[in-house]
Amino acid sequence: MSKVRVAVIGCGSISKYRHIPEYAANENVELVAFVDVVAERSQAYADKYGAEAFTDYKEMLAKVKPDAVSVNLPNALHAPVSIDAANAGAHVLVEKPMAATEEEALAMIEAAKKNGVFLMVGHNQRLMPPHVKAKEIIESGKLGKVLTFRTSFGHPGPEAWSVDGRNSWFFEKEDAIMGAMGDLGVHKSDFIRYLLNDEVSEVGAFIGTLHKDGTQVDDNATCLLRMKSGAIGTLVASWTYYKGEDNSTVLWCENGVMKIGTHPDDQVIVELRNGTIEKYKVGAISTNDKQESSGVIDAFITSIVTNTPPSISGEEGMKSLKVILAAFESQATGRIISIN
Repeated sequence: MSKVRVAVIGCGSISKYRHIPEYAANENVELVAFVDVVAERSQAYADKYGAEAFTDYKEMLAKVKPDAVSVNLPNALHAPVSIDAANAGAHVLVEKPMAATEEEALAMIEAAKKNGVFLMVGHNQRLMPPHVKAKEIIESGKLGKVLTFRTSFGHPGPEAWSVDGRNSWFFEKEDAIMGAMGDLGVHKSDFIRYLLNDEVSEVGAFIGTLHKDGTQVDDNATCLLRMKSGAIGTLVASWTYYKGEDNSTVLWCENGVMKIGTHPDDQVIVELRNGTIEKYKVGAISTNDKQESSGVIDAFITSIVTNTPPSISGEEGMKSLKVILAAFESQATGRIISIN
């Protein structure tokens, strides 16, 4: 079949390190357009890949009519741009958090359905080899019921990652809507839902700006989660882990403990109550300092080529977003928030 004609909207770091090289490496993809408000950025990629460059995504959609788009923009723009792309007949891969509100997320899902296109959210944590292995072990039943957990994602902040450094949109409330929770926390709410095959029923949270001067977005959050199964645990998101990134999860279960991402070489460790220790070297979790293939692009393109709805759907993205929104409500009200 003919190649999937893809446009990348937003040419910042997530495009530079993940989306663009992974599209370029996929034999089913033709990169046809790049969009960025900084003309030099989109033009540089257009020149490299023989595509067209734009500063206006609406102009691109009308002129190029791509089969699919990646929406890699400030969080406040995820919903309107994704909806416009779906209305233009393009499949949409949107970065996380998929939207700023539940209403926006619902509108995105509806736009995709109405136009017969796929909507996928870039929750790459599900696809990291250690996380895939961990889910396989949980589903084997050897650990028994998950009782408690902690899941954490922290790094020094977007200033070292974003193409704009400390002047990045990540720190602008109007553009970002939320800080560390939108950047990292939503990854972990999605991951714990996926790993446990369970939904969050209640959330309590402390969220604040502890150290990033001059911004109104959160740089730290510690949340308490109760799952529908009854398991309880903590979710931590931080932009102030100045001595290095942490993307780890520990599950305490009936029959032992599983540690994910706590050791540099043994990415998954299972310690059973009978004294058995199992160590798995299955490949690293991608970090800002050491990029690994996310798997997201290949999954998105496979969905399109095989006409199979993506597993990380808009509906899944919305469920993970609702956990984060509940955490903000908890911080604002001082109450435990129930999630329908």
